[in-house]
Amino acid sequence: MAQEKSMAAPDLLRRAKLLKQGAEARVYRADFLGKPTIVKERFPKRYRHPVLDEKLTHRRTVQEVRSILRCRRAGISTPVVYFVDYTSHCIFLEEIISSVTVRDHIASIQQSDASKDSELEQLAERVGRILAKMHDEDVVHGDLTTSNMLLRHITENGEYDLVLIDFGLSYISALPEDKGVDLYVLEKAFLSTHPDTEALFEKLLKCYAVSSKKSSAVIKKLDEVRLRGRKRSMVG
Repeated sequence: MAQEKSMAAPDLLRRAKLLKQGAEARVYRADFLGKPTIVKERFPKRYRHPVLDEKLTHRRTVQEVRSILRCRRAGISTPVVYFVDYTSHCIFLEEIISSVTVRDHIASIQQSDASKDSELEQLAERVGRILAKMHDEDVVHGDLTTSNMLLRHITENGEYDLVLIDFGLSYISALPEDKGVDLYVLEKAFLSTHPDTEALFEKLLKCYAVSSKKSSAVIKKLDEVRLRGRKRSMVG
């Protein structure tokens, strides 16, 4: 059955709609087993030796799937993995219907006339709690931005159902350094995308620190990474 699906993957992609192509992969929208599906295809890098390219691509695909599954086992919302084709390096994922990126949601609130600081603070706290849980599971996302977080709907207890997506650069690591860099990447993306939100991001970090069992060492490493970043900026 797996071989039959593997052989069918290229045919399915020919009928799928290409959404975007990055340096590492193409992303398609398709229908798989009657379900709306996002298909991520890692394509060969012609500049690498074929054997090395195959090994690296396979490893990245395995790491991405492993990170998603580990998050789901921990109760973190991520797309469901429907199928993985290791021959064509395709991951078939649940399409998150009726969702909006955290990036667009924050922008819409900031542009509205009504003051909704409390809503933004609740969102920041929610993100902080989820990232704390992710890091406690030793999952490092590798590309944390507000574009890689989706809001699907409001749960019964009034909280956002926040879905983490795009684990293409993720890996498993218990090192505080790796988790600190993960937060630093988010901080740089957050503050550049959403101006005048320094206090909001600090709220996020405070909630992360309270929620994570391993936050002390991670926040310490984050401060060290920030210092290194400032030094590089000064040197140019």
